[in-house]
Amino acid sequence: MRKHPRRGFTLFQLLIVLAILLILLALLLPAVQKVRAAAARTQSINNLKQLGLAAFNYHDTNNAFPSGVDDKHFSAASRLLPYIEQNNLYNLINFKKSIDDKANAQARGTIVKVFLSPRDPVLGAKPEWGATNYLFNDQGFFLNSKLKVTGITDGTSNTVMDGETLKGDGKTKAVDVKRQHVLLKEADLKATGPNTGVKYFKDNKNIAGDRCASWMDGRFLQGTFNGRLRINDERPDVSCGGVSGVSALRSFDAIVPIGMFDGSVRAVSTKVSHDTWKAVMTPTAGDIPGADW
Repeated sequence: MRKHPRRGFTLFQLLIVLAILLILLALLLPAVQKVRAAAARTQSINNLKQLGLAAFNYHDTNNAFPSGVDDKHFSAASRLLPYIEQNNLYNLINFKKSIDDKANAQARGTIVKVFLSPRDPVLGAKPEWGATNYLFNDQGFFLNSKLKVTGITDGTSNTVMDGETLKGDGKTKAVDVKRQHVLLKEADLKATGPNTGVKYFKDNKNIAGDRCASWMDGRFLQGTFNGRLRINDERPDVSCGGVSGVSALRSFDAIVPIGMFDGSVRAVSTKVSHDTWKAVMTPTAGDIPGADW
């Protein structure tokens, strides 16, 4: 019986098949990226929902929300640990010592998943510290504060509790206002305004890249922010000794998840007007958000 030789693909045919596969892959990748981005945003929203529920459970137990920062610099997040199923970590902390004390090194270095947004590829500014992507509104969470729900006279649905932001990358050169900020002294606070950091950043002076370095730290730009700059403002954040300053939430894309004092979470456009943004940051000013909220 005569055998017929098998005919394989020619080089030209293989190139055609490869080209088709590459075209299909190019068409598929954007769709895959969109699905991944949506999933990451959903996870971040769920994190904020957990933090909001924890804050209300804390309020039910203590008749007030936790302080934004205390005299030892502990954050609101550190006080919420028992309410997000982190009792063992909470018990590991020595609240009588500073967050920087070696007694708190083990707890300080612990990574807590609910404090991290999967939308941010940067792991943290300090490898030995457990970072966070969520900052609390310092008009409700400030030094030794004990804000009650009844004290939010602007309405809990109109007042921001916390929000997602990008972490610092640890660099001390002015490269990206989303990753670096300007660090001044506490004495500079009175003279600090929205434009204060512009020249410092341009001149590459007093630059810090440790935003959100530790979930345990409640100081300004570590555990709290004030929204004096609009979301993704082109001007840099400024911290005056960790006491206060000017800041914005920094988002990876055009949407930033925000937690409200009624426990809800919003996906807010970074193009929201600054007037509306300032209105939703204040608990008791009597101002009303604009139509873009």
